[in-house]
Amino acid sequence: MSMLKTFLTKNSFQTKKIGENLAKGILANQIKKSSKRALILGLIGDLGGGKTTFLQGFAKGLGIKSRITSPTFIIMKRLKIKNCKLKIKNLYHIDCYRIRNHREILDLGFRKIISNPQNVIAIEWADKIKKILPKNSIILNFEFINKKQRKIILKNSLLNLVLEKTSKR
Repeated sequence: MSMLKTFLTKNSFQTKKIGENLAKGILANQIKKSSKRALILGLIGDLGGGKTTFLQGFAKGLGIKSRITSPTFIIMKRLKIKNCKLKIKNLYHIDCYRIRNHREILDLGFRKIISNPQNVIAIEWADKIKKILPKNSIILNFEFINKKQRKIILKNSLLNLVLEKTSKR
């Protein structure tokens, strides 16, 4: 059963907060269920739609203090999560804006990265590699409402527990 959740944001602070709360919900629930592969967030939306802003909050929610920028020219960044109590150890931030086809991501070791349950992978422009995204990926669509407002639609069948935590914050 697929689940949808829609958020409306009025500014970048709210967009970051949604990302932060989602990360905290994921961390709170990682103890309850063990996964055999990485958690994948696929972010889809127009240029300037809020994808990187969301990921800044998401990284903060994971406890990452590094400045988050889009890896448009290097395509992929790995950020270590330093809290040794967590099962999740790495955030991979991938930007598919410049890729021509999904094989380019496979050449970067994508299959190995997604097979490690200690990884969380956030993919901007995920629609460019939808053929190789696992079915249980969390898909986030970012839509412009106006210059400051965004609509963020989350879609995933495994979000029930995470969204319970997120909506209580």
